[in-house]
Amino acid sequence: MKLLVRHQTVYSYDPSAGRVVMRLKLMPVDTPAQTVLDWQVSVNDAPVTGFHRNSNGEMEALWVRGDQLGQAVIVAEGLVETRETHGVVGGPISRVNPLYFLRDTPLTRASDAIAAMALALPDGNGPLARLHALAAAVTDAVTYRAGVTTSATTAAQAFQLGAGVCQDHAQIFIAGARVLGIPARYVSGYLLTSEGNELHETHGWAEALVPGLGWVGFDPSNRVCVTERYLRVASGLDADDAAPIRGTIMVAGDILIDADVRIAQADDGIEERQLQRQQQQNSPPPGLQG
Repeated sequence: MKLLVRHQTVYSYDPSAGRVVMRLKLMPVDTPAQTVLDWQVSVNDAPVTGFHRNSNGEMEALWVRGDQLGQAVIVAEGLVETRETHGVVGGPISRVNPLYFLRDTPLTRASDAIAAMALALPDGNGPLARLHALAAAVTDAVTYRAGVTTSATTAAQAFQLGAGVCQDHAQIFIAGARVLGIPARYVSGYLLTSEGNELHETHGWAEALVPGLGWVGFDPSNRVCVTERYLRVASGLDADDAAPIRGTIMVAGDILIDADVRIAQADDGIEERQLQRQQQQNSPPPGLQG
């Protein structure tokens, strides 16, 4: 399946910001489950070219602006071919010891209630079956409800509330897996919904290390292992660590953020024309190329 993505995030500063530093994790990489056919990231129409491979085997870049800035428009877009691997990720190649992903964080620290839920799951059929049971238990315990949590909500808080979104489901799953001694990490990326409708935000899910299989993707929000409809971009200990954009800024006033994601399946024969049109729209006028 070929997925065509356009992800735009607009930061508006009032008054103008004095210095902006952003870490961008917006560049997907090739894995056995996906091949990047074309991808670019730009800020205020200028291509970001300083991407390097981090210890997780993923790409990231720093974008720094030292003068006055009223708005930053960040666009990541391109075409990726995905394959059905029944949830087995198989990459990217990482320099990080998997045991690192047993480490909890404030966002993924298990409460007594999460630990009790995880430890109550039957383990007679092996780690994979236990992880499937964990994902189902998380979904049963936490109803999907938009707007009741924020990016600062911890796994323990969402579990106690009994409601949340994909970030909360993934972080509770990660907390539970780590209680069971299974390394687990948060993944940010994109999802083509089963109905084909556009999802106007990034999606979050989890990966757990299964002996004999490697990293396997679980999406508790949709009660599935990841499929070819998922486009993997970045991973980390929690949602904050895997965030597509993180930054620091010097500004005295308000910051307004508006994000929009468009993802669609590219039909054979039309994806090249769509990409050409995107590239033409994004090409800066003559004389402004860096």
